[in-house]
Amino acid sequence: MLVSIVILNWNGKHFLEKYLPGVESHSRLPGVEIIVADNASTDDSLVYLQTCHPNIRIIRLDGNYGFAEGYNRALQQVEADYYVLLNSDVEVTGGWLQPMLEMMQQKQGIAACMPKIHAADRTGFEYAGAAGGFMDKYGYTFCRGRLFHTVEKDTGQYDKEMEIFWATGACCMIHAELFHKTGGFDGVFFAHMEEIDLCWRLKNKGYTIWYTPRSAVYHVGGGMLPQSSPFKTFLNYRNNLLMMYKNLPCRRRKRILYIRTVLDGISAVYSLLKGDVSVLKAVWKAHKDYRKLRRKYRLLPGNSGEPLSCPSCVYRRSIVYQYFIRGRKTFNGLPPDRPSGRR
Repeated sequence: MLVSIVILNWNGKHFLEKYLPGVESHSRLPGVEIIVADNASTDDSLVYLQTCHPNIRIIRLDGNYGFAEGYNRALQQVEADYYVLLNSDVEVTGGWLQPMLEMMQQKQGIAACMPKIHAADRTGFEYAGAAGGFMDKYGYTFCRGRLFHTVEKDTGQYDKEMEIFWATGACCMIHAELFHKTGGFDGVFFAHMEEIDLCWRLKNKGYTIWYTPRSAVYHVGGGMLPQSSPFKTFLNYRNNLLMMYKNLPCRRRKRILYIRTVLDGISAVYSLLKGDVSVLKAVWKAHKDYRKLRRKYRLLPGNSGEPLSCPSCVYRRSIVYQYFIRGRKTFNGLPPDRPSGRR
């Protein structure tokens, strides 16, 4: 098979009813198949699929393994040149698949790519991906079109193909062989930032990640875990720390993680002063779990410390400083990168 579009589902019948017909109608290319991998749903997802989409292959998992391990287990059963990882709450558009496939086939050294991600309500870019993912020198992730909670409207300002640091797991195409060769997602993450961790590992091996605006989809976001969920907050903080511990060069790891601990503490106290104790609890739990889990990674060989394959995709300033202190709220409003690493 050339391309396998794999949708991971958990109790998402309502999303499948709404968006799966569009995936079928807009993905009719030679060598393309659609698969739904089900994380042991307890709603009527499987009944719906068998009744209304009998031609779609179903992979039944025996438990809810989350996004990361759910995909790992499902993709072990899928043979294709390229995988498209697609959330069940994504609305695809006509011609969405071909530009990504062309990019994967034509660019040397590419491991994965993503389309432009709009919000399902048509208000602008969508939080989880927008027009391509980046990371600052302290491990904070952001996107063209989204800095922290400021999401831009799409006025064509990011209609240029470019190399990025990470592609969103909501909708991305990845080289199947490289997915498995790099070890797939880290199942410990369960959900959130597992795709950034994978992209980082791929880039550390010399591969590139790209964004193409010629493909566009619409994403609901927060379908399984809303932004206000304490569990989501916990996963984001914990997994960000684990990701940095795994991928940073040994010579920089201790300093960067110390600074992140301080910044995470400031974030938790700020939320507490606003009357939200849930963030404080989630951050404390995240750091506690991180300290326990990092022992698992101590046997990993340390990064050689060589520069990443695309230094421009790592913003060597502090995005926290630029956003909260300098008031730069858009990607294009950020000052140019600076090799010296100054703020």
